[in-house]
Amino acid sequence: MSGRYSDHDVEHYDRPRRRTRPRTKERPSYDDAVDGVVTTVDRGRFTLLVAGTPVMAVKARPLGRKGVVVGDQVRVVGDTSGEEGTLARIVEVRERSTTLRRTADDDDPVERVIVSNASQLVVVTALADPEPRPRLLDRALVAAYDAGMDPLLCLTKSDLADPETLLVTYRALGVPWVVTRRGGDLRELRTHLAGRTSVLVGHSGVGKSTLVNALVPDATRAVGHVNTVTGRGRHTSTSAMMLALPGHDGVEGGWIIDTPGIRSFGLAHVQPEDLIGAFPDLEELTEGCPRGCTHGEEEPECGLDEALARGEADPDRISSFRRLLAARSVTDY
Repeated sequence: MSGRYSDHDVEHYDRPRRRTRPRTKERPSYDDAVDGVVTTVDRGRFTLLVAGTPVMAVKARPLGRKGVVVGDQVRVVGDTSGEEGTLARIVEVRERSTTLRRTADDDDPVERVIVSNASQLVVVTALADPEPRPRLLDRALVAAYDAGMDPLLCLTKSDLADPETLLVTYRALGVPWVVTRRGGDLRELRTHLAGRTSVLVGHSGVGKSTLVNALVPDATRAVGHVNTVTGRGRHTSTSAMMLALPGHDGVEGGWIIDTPGIRSFGLAHVQPEDLIGAFPDLEELTEGCPRGCTHGEEEPECGLDEALARGEADPDRISSFRRLLAARSVTDY
């Protein structure tokens, strides 16, 4: 043989086929999975409560890039004993009842889910040391309304300043509030938290971690101090943590989620029509608005202005709503 191939050989050459496993659309049923709730997230590791036992877990590969956040109700397989060195796998994230979201800024299209399945957003702000930042407070309220969560204002350090100065701004919105002072009685706050899952948000130094430690004595959340030069606190809590709130003095317990101090609250994901939906009495007045009306102060023929002219609306309530609306595009806070 010459070792050369003829045209006939080339035409009838069959390329060897690589052996591959047959593909299947079948997925594991995970019939043995158990329910859990995510209490902390730390660099790809998740702490869950499974039947009251803390369990470490990772995401199963089929979940892909699906996010898992504090508050998520999940299904778990593997070793759920909670013993040191064991690791379970999260195989399913159940549908969320609420999602508290924010963006890095108002031009950022990427939404970040902070926590899930909470029914109440507790906006914690100090009355002094540091001074209140109403624009950030407004933005947190907007995020609560967008998430379908009930807002609660928690005003701390009332021993340093009169709460009425700030409350007068929010009274027309009908937002409930509670006032606390250093070392004071927290029964009223506990009553608002009873039987609910509540998220605490606020900028650094407002006393959020101090509240958490008082509500849950074994929480041991780090407490920071306010910088005397900038008037701002430093971050002490570095990740969200879900804690069981024990019953106290006849008041039912619940769950609280402590979050790191925030310095911005981007609202790129919130649309004006979504915000006004949280105010049914005002939404009813906008039924005749032109298409695309944002219901702001400069909108021509807005139903809110027409209702004001007819004397059929509360001017303070509309002014407060429009302040929240404007907070979506104001970043100087």
